[in-house]
This record gives sequence, C-alpha cells and structure tokens, in this order.
Amino acid sequence: MTTVRTSVLPPYAAHLRVYEPLAAYPEPERARWQAYLAAHGPDATSAEHSVAPAALAEQRRALAEVVGRTPRDLPDRESERAFVRQLDGVAYVCPWATRLRCWQALEELRGALPAALLDTVLPPTARAAALADQERWQAGHPDARPWILTSRWEVPVRWFLPFGAEDRCFVPGSDAGLAGPVPAALFYLTPMAQARRRVARAYRALREQQGQGQGQGRGQGGSAGRGGPLVQGVEQVGRWLEEFHPRSLVELDYGGLVHLLGPERLAVEDSVAEIESGLLALRSGDGAGAVRAYESVTARWRQVQALRYAS
Repeated sequence: MTTVRTSVLPPYAAHLRVYEPLAAYPEPERARWQAYLAAHGPDATSAEHSVAPAALAEQRRALAEVVGRTPRDLPDRESERAFVRQLDGVAYVCPWATRLRCWQALEELRGALPAALLDTVLPPTARAAALADQERWQAGHPDARPWILTSRWEVPVRWFLPFGAEDRCFVPGSDAGLAGPVPAALFYLTPMAQARRRVARAYRALREQQGQGQGQGRGQGGSAGRGGPLVQGVEQVGRWLEEFHPRSLVELDYGGLVHLLGPERLAVEDSVAEIESGLLALRSGDGAGAVRAYESVTARWRQVQALRYAS
C-alpha cells in the first residue's frame, strides 16, 4: 500500500487504465509482478479504494527525474512499477509503462505545438533520436500497447462510455491520518466484459444515429453523434479495450482534475450518468434528449478546459 506525505499536487490530467489479472501475464513477466506485489503490496484492496496515493508517488518520481539531474527527453529504461488492485483474492496489475507513454506524449506534442515552439521545447535532433529509439524498440515489441491513457484538462466524452452510474466512487480526501493527507479522488471501476458491452452498444447507437443524420441532413439530434469524430473515438476506445484480457478491470480516474473541479462540483459531478441517460434517449428515439445530455456534458467540460488559459 502506497502512502505519500507531500505538498505536490498531481497534474490536471485524467487517466483511463486497464488492470489485467496477474495470471494473464506470461512468464517471466508474471514472476516479476508477483515479486513486485510481495515487496510493495497492493495499492487498493477493494473497489472503493483509490490508487490516488500511488499515482501521486508516480508524479513525485517524475518530478525527481526532472530536478535531480540533467533532464532527459525519455527514460533510459522502461519503468518496473505498476498500479496494483487486489479484489476477492485476485491481483490485478496495471504497469506504468512510462517509457512507452513518453513516446506517445511526444507524438501528441508534435501535433499540438507549432513547429517553432516545438523546436524550442524539444530540438529536432532530440526528437529524431527519440523516434529512432522508438522504432527500434517497437520492432522487437510489435504488440505493445499502453495500459494507461492520459488526457489533460478534460475527460473525453468517449471515456465515459465504458462505465455506469453504479461504478462511481468518490473519496472526499482528508488532512488527517498517520500517513499524512489523503488526496481526494473520483473514479469509476468496472469489469472489462461490462465495459466492452457498454462501448459496443454506444457505438451501434451512434452509428445508427449518424446514418439517420446523413439521410436527414442537419436535423434534430445530429449533434449527439457529431458525425465522424465521436464515432471514431468510440471505435478507438473499443479497439483498445479488446487488446486486454477479458477478465481485466477498467478504471476512469479523474486524477488531478479533482483539484480543478473543487469539493462542491466534485461531489455532484456525474458525467457518466448524463451520457448514459443520453444514450438511453438515443436508443429510444428521443434525439432531442440525447442532444441535451451530450451538450450539457461538453459545455461543462469546456468550462474546465478554459481554465488552462487562466492567469
């Protein structure tokens, strides 16, 4: 169990994680995670427990790498750490895979920044070396995929789809405790089989709505599907989930966004339930109701995103 005493807040980012059962890992990887679990213990021992302290520990390690030595573009080696949940006697492991995620972040950075700014942040020679290193690594690991997806300043709408309102767990946080402050957390946790079913149902409903919208032009209800991008995003999430063991756990963790939302908004935040009701309306033919749910959620998250530019 990870305990952290620190004033460092996690970044304003949400995370979509998959925890695979220990038995799903091939040897010798399974033996390594067994040894890791024996040495460190689980980060959460029930579905109601958050891994927020362990996530904060990950952030502290990343900061130490930056301030403790000459900053590097990428870690030299892949992380040997993981988030571990233990439910009903079964251990579930979500490897940090920090190096792989850094490569992905580099790709996102290339698409998000103007060329001149990108060259300042990461010189072309450094980027070229990182990409060459990635290509060599991927040649030997063609099936590699991250167990963790990260989104800064928002939770993408498509990430709400694998979950139901009953999966919600809110941990208020506390300044008390022998181990120091307990960070607030809002997360959803559900079995992989349920997550896949929900995403598949949502995908079918959105595809049907998209087809109707194409036939009717920009008629009522069209914005719930938003044409191609939302449907493609849902498809991407579904394909990502298919990469993992069918008895895995899927978690949506609001991460550092809890500090942006604040206690009052956090206590009532339930975009999952709103999107769930919108999809129910869509399947029942209530296009206007689906649009209201979709636009309510997206408008609220646009307000959160706007804080990125606050001074």
